[in-house]
Amino acid sequence: MDYLTLEFSGDVGIVGLNRPSKRNAISDAFIEEFDDVITQVEAKAKAGVIHGHGPHFCAGLDLAEHVKKTPFEGVQGSRRWHQVFARIQRGKLPWFAALHGAVVGGGLELASSVHVRVADKTAFFALPEGQRGIFVGGGASARTARLMGVSRMMDLMMTGRSIDADTAERWGTVNYVVDAGTALEEAVKMAAKAATNAELSNYAIIHALPRINDMATDDGLWVESLIASFTQTSPEAEARLNAFLEKRVGKVSNPNA
Repeated sequence: MDYLTLEFSGDVGIVGLNRPSKRNAISDAFIEEFDDVITQVEAKAKAGVIHGHGPHFCAGLDLAEHVKKTPFEGVQGSRRWHQVFARIQRGKLPWFAALHGAVVGGGLELASSVHVRVADKTAFFALPEGQRGIFVGGGASARTARLMGVSRMMDLMMTGRSIDADTAERWGTVNYVVDAGTALEEAVKMAAKAATNAELSNYAIIHALPRINDMATDDGLWVESLIASFTQTSPEAEARLNAFLEKRVGKVSNPNA
């Protein structure tokens, strides 16, 4: 592979963005390789982690390539990003991102497509498209805006402001902030835990929750009842529930203990 690395740790597929000389900038070839790697991870793993080699996670779109495109080529490229990132967001497995350094533009769009984001203290976040004379094209208007809110996204795009990891957590853009250099280790641990869940439960969480969030309340509750009934009658759910009732697995831990 030219732009990515792939390794497996138990049931977790670990994908590394491997273009550090370009701050892991995303090109068309990069996207196509990513599509292939997602297929490999889905075939062999039960959860996935994305991280960046070098000092940054990803500084976004490869502008040198983008500036040469016609408007129609730009639309086609944007739609291809949407297709590949949708395979992460609405795919087969839970995905985690380990973030450090620059998480900028397309890098933040990629991070927004995963289900759980772990940022270390070096991470910073920005959407500088307004200063480049362009608009987001990798899914930020539909994904990142839902995480941080439209007003905050407008702020980043119009002012060129960047935010640190603590602010990103406060805004709901990341789920965890950890010490510098530990994001990958922590993300892999979390992914390994998610990989032990019932496959059907993970799939329902990935696919149902975002859709219910976009529904009217009564419609969402109706869908929830159907999915709850469907998942709890599976053989794996029955085995796991009996294990809990028979005290063969522990209760939910108390974080205040």
